[in-house]
Amino acid sequence: MRKYPLSSGIPCIRHKCNLCCIETEMPLTSSDINRILRLGYRLEDFAVKVEGEWRLRNINGKCVFLGDEGCRIYPYRPLGCRLYPLIYDEASGTVRFDELCPYADEFERTDEDIDRLIKLLSRLRMESDMMR
Repeated sequence: MRKYPLSSGIPCIRHKCNLCCIETEMPLTSSDINRILRLGYRLEDFAVKVEGEWRLRNINGKCVFLGDEGCRIYPYRPLGCRLYPLIYDEASGTVRFDELCPYADEFERTDEDIDRLIKLLSRLRMESDMMR
């Protein structure tokens, strides 16, 4: 089976899957927020602050950007969305694919992806600490 880069989203698009956009808790970095603000959205339209960190807002249980044809800001989506289904499992202290993603086996995981995820988590932690 051919594997696709995480950021390509090809398996998601091909299978018309948006499961990760339902009841999302995707954290946002300041760069994510600024990129989306430049598209003309207001912060309160797409983000909510939860326990000192910004996250994508849900409306009726779905990511605010999820439309009938998928993500309305796909090329500008948050870094966490670009890296999903790669996650950090706090219980085991490992980086792995999320078992909730039905097409995770169609993605390839590179050392660069793992490094990007670790840097993202570090940045989110730092930004959250600065807000407290």
